[in-house]
Amino acid sequence: MKNANVKSMLMGLCVLLGMNACTAATSQPEETNKNTEINTEKKLVVFFSHTGENYGVGYIEKGNTHIIADMIAEATGADIFEIVPEKGYPKDDYNACVDIAKQEFQANARPAVKGDVKVEDYGVIFIGYPNWWGNPPMCIYTFIEKHDWNGKTVIPFITHEGSGMGGTDRKIAEACQGANTLTGKGLAVQGKVAQEDRPSAKKAVAHWLEGLGLTK
Repeated sequence: MKNANVKSMLMGLCVLLGMNACTAATSQPEETNKNTEINTEKKLVVFFSHTGENYGVGYIEKGNTHIIADMIAEATGADIFEIVPEKGYPKDDYNACVDIAKQEFQANARPAVKGDVKVEDYGVIFIGYPNWWGNPPMCIYTFIEKHDWNGKTVIPFITHEGSGMGGTDRKIAEACQGANTLTGKGLAVQGKVAQEDRPSAKKAVAHWLEGLGLTK
């Protein structure tokens, strides 16, 4: 009788383990399928980047964020669009640029921007910008508010000089209403690295995209 009970318990344990093993075996493909579905969607990289005098890197012809945006577009096969304010920021005096950025932030301004792109044609949109005053530049909001973000996957990336993402991804999530914004999964690259150590920056971009399952 005892042997029968032991045998019954062992059989029950095997069934339980089998069910757990089955669950474990199927959970990973579901995540893989999710990544695969995102990866097959049409992608767009949207960014704002400041040229001219920049903190820590001096006068630059190509903005820090622009460099990272190009790397993401190349690695994913995404289209790319640069947000360009109609009234540009000072190029020869970074402090003057920072002062204007602060004024726009305090006024909750929406600076006019040149051109546009049809976001509705894309399923995955990367949004890139420098971290200014713990916030995306206000022209980013100008662009965002022109479009319907329902059902889109939005992925923030930034350049900075020590502040990191700084919670700006949550502000992007609030602005892109209806989107699945990958807060906590964005990319933050130091501007000095983007300018002066591009192999390391490219490696960071590749590693990040691989983790998201978003490569060509």
